[in-house]
Amino acid sequence: SMPFLLCLKKKKSPVPLGRSIFQKHTPPIQQNYQALLESCLKNKRLFTDDTFPADISSIGTGALLKKLPQNLQWKRPHALHKCPVFYTANRKQPDLCQGLVENCWFLAALEALTFHQDILAAVVPQNQSFERKYAGIFHFRFWHFGEWIDVVVDDRLPVNEVGELLFVSSIYKNVFWGALLEKAYAKLYGSYEDLQIGQVSEALVDFTGGVNTRIKLAEAPPDLWGILTRATYSRSLMGCQTHLGVYFPSVSLSCMQTAKVLKNGLVAGHAYTVTGIRKVTCQYGPENLVRLRNPWGKIEWKGDWSDSSYKWELLSPKEKILLRKKKEDGEFWMSLRDFKIHFVDLVICKLTPDLMSQEDGKKWMYSLKSGRWVKGSTAGGSLGFCNGNFWMNPQYWLSVLPVEDSKRSPSTCNVVISLMQKHSTKHRNRAPHLFIGFLLYKNTILLPFFPEQYQESNRKLPPSFFTRHQPVNKHQIFLDEREVTHDFHLEPCVYVIVPSTLEPQQESEFILRVFSRKHILRIFNNLVDNIFLLQVNDFFIPSKEIVDRYEGKIWEDFFTKHFEQVLKFSSMSQNPEINAVQLQRILNNISWRNFQSFCPNFSLDSCQGILALLDLNATGTLSIQEFRVLWKRLLFYLEVFQKRDTNRSGKLDLVELHAAVQETGISLSNEVCNLMAIRYGDPDLQISFESFVCFMLRVEIMGEAFRNLTQDGKGIYLREAEVKPIPRLS
Repeated sequence: SMPFLLCLKKKKSPVPLGRSIFQKHTPPIQQNYQALLESCLKNKRLFTDDTFPADISSIGTGALLKKLPQNLQWKRPHALHKCPVFYTANRKQPDLCQGLVENCWFLAALEALTFHQDILAAVVPQNQSFERKYAGIFHFRFWHFGEWIDVVVDDRLPVNEVGELLFVSSIYKNVFWGALLEKAYAKLYGSYEDLQIGQVSEALVDFTGGVNTRIKLAEAPPDLWGILTRATYSRSLMGCQTHLGVYFPSVSLSCMQTAKVLKNGLVAGHAYTVTGIRKVTCQYGPENLVRLRNPWGKIEWKGDWSDSSYKWELLSPKEKILLRKKKEDGEFWMSLRDFKIHFVDLVICKLTPDLMSQEDGKKWMYSLKSGRWVKGSTAGGSLGFCNGNFWMNPQYWLSVLPVEDSKRSPSTCNVVISLMQKHSTKHRNRAPHLFIGFLLYKNTILLPFFPEQYQESNRKLPPSFFTRHQPVNKHQIFLDEREVTHDFHLEPCVYVIVPSTLEPQQESEFILRVFSRKHILRIFNNLVDNIFLLQVNDFFIPSKEIVDRYEGKIWEDFFTKHFEQVLKFSSMSQNPEINAVQLQRILNNISWRNFQSFCPNFSLDSCQGILALLDLNATGTLSIQEFRVLWKRLLFYLEVFQKRDTNRSGKLDLVELHAAVQETGISLSNEVCNLMAIRYGDPDLQISFESFVCFMLRVEIMGEAFRNLTQDGKGIYLREAEVKPIPRLS
């Protein structure tokens, strides 16, 4: 991969004053997937996409061409493998590898997406295959400057003379969803060449429509571990990047001939996916670990907590078995301390932008407005140019109001503001990003509401306002990036947002997004083109996409009512833990509001078994972190259980159990499933919800242990000296 930070911070030549680069953003071509599919099936032909043809024009015109083999061919998956598969839902680890395109940023974001199957399903529609209704056509969905769009592609993929994919591929040679998604993303942005330069943050937003938090690890907040924990156990996707650094001679990695691999095993200027975190208990005390993956699927960290590190010997046998993997698959653990030293930025993309505050599960309001900077009209430039035209920039009125039904009235409100510029050409990398930013002003003139004369005349604040008042964000930095995002804590008041380019007379389209929680935002566009004001009911949409599926009122009520009671009586109030008796009391007293007529009855034996499975530190208790893992699984298992309990008996028979296990994405043979029914069922082989929970947790934990211990994916082989008694897990 080319130096990642160099791609991000590469300085462009400023556009000379008086020369406009404005060109209206060209929206992608919209094709009707369903109509095209039905037409191909009716005419018994395979789809060929003339809008993104199987020739060199779709690959690009730059440096990528020099890497291509002489005998480049385009082939469909059926010509590359006898049993091609679009997607396998029962994967438990990333399986994609980077190709000739230097797009580690894209792949790092894509692999983060695979840890959230519901979000992935929004990007990669799952009802596609190479068998049923196959016509050589596939489609994918991306969030593109404020709206979700459908991108259609045919399945002709570039390969070399021996039939190997040139770009993204899977470690499973018959799986093609990654290669086809990359093709759709390349089509969206012009060509494969246009994917060579980018940021993890861009792809994360394109996959989710979420909001990014960027943390410079050299200046990381003291609560970094808390932020990572909240991000891990909510709907967040995370990526990071290494320093450029001094590097050692290039190593040959097939498509990565110019890789700069450091002595410690990290790749300089490279993007990685954050795939997990874990607090472990060593002989000398607790240690916070971060799990990362190199998008190449090889080349790993060699320091502490790497696959061959002596540090693993400091853990309990159980923790060591479950966490350590001795595979050259690109995935590895490292300490949080080393993570902050060896990585530059951490990017967290969340659908609810609440990472920096500790109140989870609240609904956010989301608003979006499109605008543009027009030369001679609204392209005023920044205040720093002292040309007196700053006031000409678009002005957005923002009214932050306290929530009426809030139990207490906080002095400040958490508000996230994001400004995103649109690229002006079909090819995302052919026009340089402008330096953009915005200033936020507290409007002391218009309190507490907007005067009628401003609503009627649609007047802007005059130039004198900006010379007399200081912005809230006094140290605004203009960045040559696609998106600039800032987190504010604002008093309920009226504000003005003024987005601008660094230099005056630079033209571009943009979108402005505002997120708030616990407070309602009212935002009015005040362009000079006589745009009318939008009423709040027309403008605000509580986005379902930014509310966590398994967080919200249930979790909030539960945590307040039950877990805080445990904190009161816990001798470890700073690091509260619950034992099996407390776990039983909590689980049997939860108000399961989303599920009618449901009354669980967890026995103490069941709770001891659950605790033994999840208590990796062997303390006999569960931490809040471990309990949240359990809580998420319980809600998921309950949803599956009630879906498959068709006669509402409160139990699953063998047929329903098989269907429920398949619903969770786990593949079990009939023999194993029957044995588990005998172990966990009643005399009639009926499985209660409590038994189903114990059954599913054991299957998942044992599956994870197998994947970490197996060398070939087929079995675990022990020498005689390695055979020792294994402690019971329940």
